[in-house]
Amino acid sequence: MDDDDLPNAIGRTKGDAASKLSAEDLAPYSQDELATRIAMLEAEIARVQAHSQKAAKHRAAADALFKGSGS
Repeated sequence: MDDDDLPNAIGRTKGDAASKLSAEDLAPYSQDELATRIAMLEAEIARVQAHSQKAAKHRAAADALFKGSGS
């Protein structure tokens, strides 16, 4: 088993997509390819932020529900 197959502290393998992207050599890419890549990454950041906000709201609702039932 390679080290990339081992889970990290949050249960993801070290070789997840973000880690692989950050290690990739960008030298072969043209300016247009880099601009496309940036746009795709910005869209992914927005998607992750939206999911994070949704998860935070869900967690806050659950916390409020269980906090209210313990009194």
